[in-house]
Amino acid sequence: MSETPSTAAPHPDSDAPVLLDVSDGVATVTFNRAGAMNALDIATKDLLLAALQRVADDPEVRCVVLTGTGRAFCVGQDLREHISLLQSRDAALWETVPRHYNPITELIATMNKPVIAAINGVAAGAGAAFAFAADLRVIVDGGGFNLAFAGIALSCDSGSSWSLPRLIGTAKAKELLLLPRTVPAGEALQLGLVTKVVTAEELPGVVAELARTLADGPTLAYGSIRRAVAFSAGHDLTSSLAHESELMTLTGQSEDHQAAVSAFLAKEKPVFHGR
Repeated sequence: MSETPSTAAPHPDSDAPVLLDVSDGVATVTFNRAGAMNALDIATKDLLLAALQRVADDPEVRCVVLTGTGRAFCVGQDLREHISLLQSRDAALWETVPRHYNPITELIATMNKPVIAAINGVAAGAGAAFAFAADLRVIVDGGGFNLAFAGIALSCDSGSSWSLPRLIGTAKAKELLLLPRTVPAGEALQLGLVTKVVTAEELPGVVAELARTLADGPTLAYGSIRRAVAFSAGHDLTSSLAHESELMTLTGQSEDHQAAVSAFLAKEKPVFHGR
């Protein structure tokens, strides 16, 4: 992984399959196997999981951006490695879901800070599912999604059975999972799979501005909102209201809420510190 000197080694390795840069409250996690369309081999998954664990635990990180290099965001499992493991009957083949995919998805979806997927090209399989686990998705106009699992006679993973129906409804989710095809950026916007479609030239600037807005915001409140929405998906109204009450008490006692109230009374713009 490549990181800023303040958070890790001072000599970044630009050849690493996952890069991590932390700057002014924004952590950017980048898939860096452009030649393999950022396919996920074991080394990449190990580094990705480590990077996400680090930024989730770092109180100085207030927004996370997940993106890729080259013409793909991430095309999911590295099939060359998959075939090799399958032929050798290596147990690592099936251990990767609980060891890698599940904790990666859970970190993206539940860390106590907002996550943006900056989708620079095609996102397929687990790569698409990782993007769906983020809060906001900005995609280039030449990008798209493909839930390719059934095409290679596999079930879905990385939370796609959970996130996809919640984004676009059960019927459409089943259609895209049972009849995999590439959903282009424009259609993805219409379906509600993405927040915004931009050109490749616009992507860095748009994402940077969005990340800056979130990193400057009330991080604890953002995290609590994420938790409230996730909790409500599996609980009844009464339980969800009780959970909202707990999180309202938590955020109501925060420094950021006090700053917001003071700024309101002074007719000034609040400055948040994520506490």
